[in-house]
Amino acid sequence: MKRKIELLAPGGDIDSIKAAIIAGANAIYCGLDKFNARNRAENITFEDLNGILRLAHRNDCEVFLTLNIIIVESEIPALIGLLNKLINTKIDGVIVQDWGMFYLLSKYFAGLKIHASTQLTTHNEGQIKFLSKLKANRVNLSRELSLNEIKALTLTAHENSVLTEVFVHGSYCISFSGLCYLSSAHGGNSGNRGRCSQPCRDPYLTTAEGKDFPLNLKDNSAYSDLRELSDAGVDSIKIEGRIKKFHYVYTVVNSWKKQLQSLYNQDKLNNDNSDLHKVFNRDFSNSFLRGDINKSMFIDNPRDNSAIHLAEMSGGSTNENLAKAKRELYDLKTEIITTVRNRIEQLSIAKAPLKITVSGESGTPLKVSVKTPDTSFVVLSDSNLANTGTYPASNTLAKKNKQSCAQGLNYEVLLKRLKALNDTEYFIKHIELENLQSDLFIPFKELTSIKKRILFILNGLKETVEAIDVPLLKKQSNLKIKPALSLLISSKKDLHLRHVIKSQRRTETEVDIYFQLPNSFKNECSELIDLFLKDKRLIPWFPSVLIGEDYRAALALLQQVQPKRIVTNNTGVAYEAYKKGISWIAGPYLNIVNSFSLLCLKENFNCYGAFISNEINKKQIKSIKKPENFKLYYSIYHPMALLTSRQCLFHQVTGCEKNKIDHTCIQQCEKSAPITNLKQVTLLIEKTKGNYHSIYNETNFLNTDIVTDVPNLFSSFFIDLRNIKTDTKIEMDKSKIVKLFENHLNGNPGSAEELTQSIHPSTNTQYIKGI
Repeated sequence: MKRKIELLAPGGDIDSIKAAIIAGANAIYCGLDKFNARNRAENITFEDLNGILRLAHRNDCEVFLTLNIIIVESEIPALIGLLNKLINTKIDGVIVQDWGMFYLLSKYFAGLKIHASTQLTTHNEGQIKFLSKLKANRVNLSRELSLNEIKALTLTAHENSVLTEVFVHGSYCISFSGLCYLSSAHGGNSGNRGRCSQPCRDPYLTTAEGKDFPLNLKDNSAYSDLRELSDAGVDSIKIEGRIKKFHYVYTVVNSWKKQLQSLYNQDKLNNDNSDLHKVFNRDFSNSFLRGDINKSMFIDNPRDNSAIHLAEMSGGSTNENLAKAKRELYDLKTEIITTVRNRIEQLSIAKAPLKITVSGESGTPLKVSVKTPDTSFVVLSDSNLANTGTYPASNTLAKKNKQSCAQGLNYEVLLKRLKALNDTEYFIKHIELENLQSDLFIPFKELTSIKKRILFILNGLKETVEAIDVPLLKKQSNLKIKPALSLLISSKKDLHLRHVIKSQRRTETEVDIYFQLPNSFKNECSELIDLFLKDKRLIPWFPSVLIGEDYRAALALLQQVQPKRIVTNNTGVAYEAYKKGISWIAGPYLNIVNSFSLLCLKENFNCYGAFISNEINKKQIKSIKKPENFKLYYSIYHPMALLTSRQCLFHQVTGCEKNKIDHTCIQQCEKSAPITNLKQVTLLIEKTKGNYHSIYNETNFLNTDIVTDVPNLFSSFFIDLRNIKTDTKIEMDKSKIVKLFENHLNGNPGSAEELTQSIHPSTNTQYIKGI
């Protein structure tokens, strides 16, 4: 086998990074103590980064930095400051989720390679094209995809000069990444901010199926699927685990490295995965990859399964065997820790010392000799050294241009002018001046030029980029926006609601009504096309997840209907709408929380408007600056979708007559069931025809305050009137509810109180807490 696949390892702390290097990783992904999606990991400081880069690169290992969270407006200046530092390091790529960060990187920091995070849940061809236009160098494909789906997407990626990476080992999430708000809604720990508290792995009251951990999946392991992943053209295989310790990282990376070498050297795979069972695991599954989404993917125990596995291999999980297995694993873990610790202690992330020798005499160029542990080189000034008397202090021009060193060249002057060398993988250990004649002068610009040339050589013949002063956005003044009301339905029975109200902003015209398209409508595509063709005022609302044939059905609808406008939560559909000249609005599940995200969508894809995320609070919303000729939307009432899953969520709850999902499940299944955790918080599992399984909050989101809290920002406030059953009760029919919301937008006294009395119980915790 000639083509080599990158082995990409997690580095949650310095020891884990070292462990990944000695285990043979080709690349490592790690995060700083800010702006990354593993807040619970120890992470690294920027001061450590250059030393880590030096260590990794000396061992033929690349380093990718995770900046994969959504960024609120107040953090933008700090982010720009960080990017200005990173651009002058040897970092090999940055992993990104936020659209505003895509905008900043592609427009101002083009020297940094962009990797699209798993948080973007990339699962169709259009999303890859969307990311390619934003200069993404690689994409992480959704964990829910099958090998055939991965192969098709990798082909599209390569046609668009994009690499693909796939998670092959570690935790599965029950939800599509980036679309889980469970931790955010219950505890204020947003997964889109790297703070997920994993409530999906919490114990729940025992279900009808006798399960205590009904949402807990086994771990992902594609150990036996490496050949198929290689045949699919995947460029990088990725191991999850930035909160795992170094002995875990070493064991897993080492096992995968041996598997790769077996494929390369012997064209066969090792069937023995026993080493993977010796460190933390929840047992393993490769069912998503195999396209076999079944009941066996669940395990009713979120804790370490390694002792149980070893006991079962020794005759059964009796108490005696379990106790013996735990002793063996403890001894083995101690041995691994000791062995790996001894090896990683030999590795240093210390910066390399620079010995600088400065020499010269009057009438000759200044000579700066630089010696590193690996090489040495000389840099000469362009002009000659001169006696200080040549440029007397009274020289007005010299004073004006600040070109003279009044005190002559000395240690302090040189150290001050060369201190930027300490911001690299090196540090100035010593400056030798023994052969420098005293009381000499050279213009400061010459010292600056020497510094830049030294940096160029030390940084791998890469020019130093001066700090980029990104212009911060300003609020538009004197805006007077009268917000309209818009609403979402999913049943033809609700089409009459458009006749209920007249928008005050658009006299005698009807409210915008969005019609929710399901995740899978390939079997009813013709019927839906007819619906939109017959009623051109009805606006299609596209879901977040559209895979394979369902994505192609969405494209067929766009092509045949040619709607005037759409709302989409899927960037693949957004890309096609942009290419076809169809006006589009970015939906609320694109997780937009800052002004640069709005600019990204407007300038790159001619986006008409966007929903602001419901995860952020009043202060965070008020800081957003609306681009000119751009509409902002906000949902003031909706059932709270906490997660969306490709797995069947009823297996462990009420049970299902089928052991796995087949082609009829998505199209035909329709059921619901509650689960309650030990804190007495109830979640509602909902499956409707044509849709994936979802979990909803037990009460709906209602925020009447924002209408007066944030005036003159939003063009439309949105209400979701789909027939999703939660514990929130509505004391009147939909027509009257719509009229109440319109009264509230018009400022009618008492309308907010009437809404909260008519829709109860409800919550607006996210609007209060933010992220």
